[in-house]
Amino acid sequence: MTSAPSHVASEVLKDGTAVTIRAIEKSDRESVLAVFGDLDPESIYTRFFTCKSSLTETELSALTEVDPDRTVALVASVASEAGEKLVGGGRYICDASHRTAELAFVTSTHYRGRGIAGIILKHLVQIGRERGIRIFEADVLAQNPAMLAAFRGSGLEMKTLSNGNVVHVTIFPPLT
Repeated sequence: MTSAPSHVASEVLKDGTAVTIRAIEKSDRESVLAVFGDLDPESIYTRFFTCKSSLTETELSALTEVDPDRTVALVASVASEAGEKLVGGGRYICDASHRTAELAFVTSTHYRGRGIAGIILKHLVQIGRERGIRIFEADVLAQNPAMLAAFRGSGLEMKTLSNGNVVHVTIFPPLT
């Protein structure tokens, strides 16, 4: 079984960039703030469904200090001259049954369109299946076609339901 808190994997983006996919750590606070600071207003809106100029202390703690029984949070990083640089992340949070989980993703502005969300989704689904997750869900703004394309490109069984400007995505990973 994959241990989410110690999950580490090497991947290659569509453009050939090498990335590391790993579990988020409490020490990633400053890096998460840097990614947030790099986001344009539309990216912030499509991720948080609201306009905001900063993360609150509570939000930052929730992003970097996860409950390992309910939440799996992964980040994508690249090597840089200053060391590791976070370029995206994704997570799922289980419901009380531990059979359904809600997904969320964010990708740094300069790394969009390179396949980060799809790669992280693959890892989240792998970990989730091993932990008994049978359904993944996400609410995606209709104005976020890149995220919808990442879900469609996963090759997983998927259903969508549109409600105004929000598309509810339900993903059914194969049972293994």
